[in-house]
Amino acid sequence: MTQVNSEPFDIIFAGGGTTACVTAGRLAAADPSLRILILEAGPHVRDNPTHVQPGRFYSNLAAPGKTLTYHVANASQALNGRSPIVPCGRCVGGGSSVNFVMYTRAPASDYDDWEKLGNPGWGSKDLVPLANKVETFQSDGFTNHGTSGPIKVSMGALTTPGPDFLDVAAMYDKDRSAAKDANDFGKCDQYAPWYKYIDGITGKRSDAAHHFIYNQDHNKNLVVQERCRITRVIFDGNKAVGVEYADDRVGRSPDGEAPILKATASRLVVVSAGAFGSPAILERSGIGSKDLLQKLGIPLLAELPGVGENYNDHNLIFTGYYTVPDADTLDDIFHGSEKEVEPYVQQWKEEGKGLMAHNGIDAGIKIRPTDKDLKELGPSFKQRWEDFFQNSPDKPVMWLGVLAAYTGLDPNQPRGKYYSMGYYTEYPVSTGHVHVKAAQDPYAALDFETGFLNEPADLPVLRWSYKRTHELARRMKCYRGALPTQHPAFPKGSAAAADIGKQDGPVDISAPPVEYSEEDNKAIDEFHRQRVETTWHSLGTCAMKPREMKGVVDSNLNVYGVQNLKVADMSIAPLNVAANTYNSALIIGEKAAVIIARELGIKAV
Repeated sequence: MTQVNSEPFDIIFAGGGTTACVTAGRLAAADPSLRILILEAGPHVRDNPTHVQPGRFYSNLAAPGKTLTYHVANASQALNGRSPIVPCGRCVGGGSSVNFVMYTRAPASDYDDWEKLGNPGWGSKDLVPLANKVETFQSDGFTNHGTSGPIKVSMGALTTPGPDFLDVAAMYDKDRSAAKDANDFGKCDQYAPWYKYIDGITGKRSDAAHHFIYNQDHNKNLVVQERCRITRVIFDGNKAVGVEYADDRVGRSPDGEAPILKATASRLVVVSAGAFGSPAILERSGIGSKDLLQKLGIPLLAELPGVGENYNDHNLIFTGYYTVPDADTLDDIFHGSEKEVEPYVQQWKEEGKGLMAHNGIDAGIKIRPTDKDLKELGPSFKQRWEDFFQNSPDKPVMWLGVLAAYTGLDPNQPRGKYYSMGYYTEYPVSTGHVHVKAAQDPYAALDFETGFLNEPADLPVLRWSYKRTHELARRMKCYRGALPTQHPAFPKGSAAAADIGKQDGPVDISAPPVEYSEEDNKAIDEFHRQRVETTWHSLGTCAMKPREMKGVVDSNLNVYGVQNLKVADMSIAPLNVAANTYNSALIIGEKAAVIIARELGIKAV
């Protein structure tokens, strides 16, 4: 039986992730009389050490817990039959509460591309000021960054591999330069220090929950209910008037059913459940592909075949390396016992400093290929380069960088000091989909296709990046060899195989690069098919573009074909962004607040 939540609200947010926290927080601060309800499927994270201590991010991602949903994709022929697993944040603050805290902003042209699709007000001239509004960049002498926003950005102390990586890059890669800032919306192809969403004073994670919601306890009209899983949006005709949700807070009945509640909204419902949750809520509400909904017996309210399509992510790989015993790495925090971790916790509590106030990522580059590199990338990438990258010099092909820890999950890997080279594809050609398989069960698994490596152009850039990161890694002073379990299985006797395993030290800066045979290249491709994984950057499944282009929402975030219903989260991104998605989620949150405030006649947002 459905029970009605006795308290009516003005606005309901179906999901309490990054964007919802920003939008709801801004609206509540501008008009405290506005009655706002946030319904979040996961738990609160207020002052939880696992979340506010940045160095513990790996424990959030590496082991199943209460703050992530693990979506298992369909088996993929392109991945040798693997079924990739893609986690997404399930807690108040969403991804901002569990991510790597990497500060990465997309090139300005990404947002200009959004606007060119028919989304006025979503170009860089409109969104860059919002990106600056949301942040306080805690370093002097930088342009095009915010100075008074709630989200803090800092550099912090450096781990061993970071400066080493930058030193080697400056000496070895003469085709590219260095910069102190790779995230001013313009620079590309420059090695740089990598900033973090960490408060440089307190050492705490700078997330959306603490800085937009938990700091407004005085406002009793802003209500957050945890562990409430949205079933569907409720309509009066085609007007959204509330939501139905399963309440996990009170526990399940003996038959496994959670109580079903209903909450009403007099002015607006905003679906903010992310790239997986938002299309699923829309489909269970009768909004989506006519064929799919009829198959599941869901009455059709608005035919929008784009719902759940256009799934985008970035393709990620980490390769591991041995390092010197006295290196500063996060291995103890990532893999140690609580007793081993305790000294780092104490330093963090007393000073807000140390490795617990760190994410292990100090340096990287948004990289583009040179003419020589393009020849190596070959014909399968040529058309993609000419169509998409060649005339957009701010768009990188890959992100490459270093992380001060072993990132694998092999329980047999001996404890020690390691570092990892990471790289991910900024704009994979391959896309996938996310659809419901059950009419009204919010717990049911989804029909999920990642699309990873389905398109031939996505494989050569990974192969090129493997070789490039390896050449940098083997020249770093702290290098002591490559972990065999985290590298391709090269044919015995090849030059590439001889370079894997423990080493006494780095090769000289001027040493020739490893020569890879055709069989070695095949081994690298096989490695990527077996190992490529999510970058936790899911987006695009409720795309903001014209309805005739399979759009789901318009430029005011209104869902086509219905009233009083918006979507606001990374699912509305119509095209991919060359960045970790936290920054774009913040921007969408700020933009949504401006749009809703304008429509409701609220000033000073």
